[in-house]
Amino acid sequence: MAIARLPLVAIDCPDPETLAAFYGALLDGKVDVVSAERASVCPEGGQYIVFHRVADYTPPTWPTQERPKQMHLDMLVDDLDTAEAAAISLGATKHPDQPGTSYRVFLDPAGHPFCLCLG
Repeated sequence: MAIARLPLVAIDCPDPETLAAFYGALLDGKVDVVSAERASVCPEGGQYIVFHRVADYTPPTWPTQERPKQMHLDMLVDDLDTAEAAAISLGATKHPDQPGTSYRVFLDPAGHPFCLCLG
């Protein structure tokens, strides 16, 4: 029996509304802007991702450890090339360091690394 449930993941960022819109489009999820300090996205059948405004936010410097990533999201896709083009059109940046062949590393508009993985 589980001790707890995990209904959401919270991510710090400089602009919650912009990041919620990015992930909402990427995951085809419902975006809810609660305030200038908090927004969320929930993909159908998925769990909430909540974005919290943090003053003086500094993005991670993956793959270096100068400012560690602390967390990242892995998302499954059917076709890496198609998903890459779509993610970039939404504002993602493909990271120059690509250590694998079955996934690709990107940075969201706030600089958080995330991976699109063949599913």
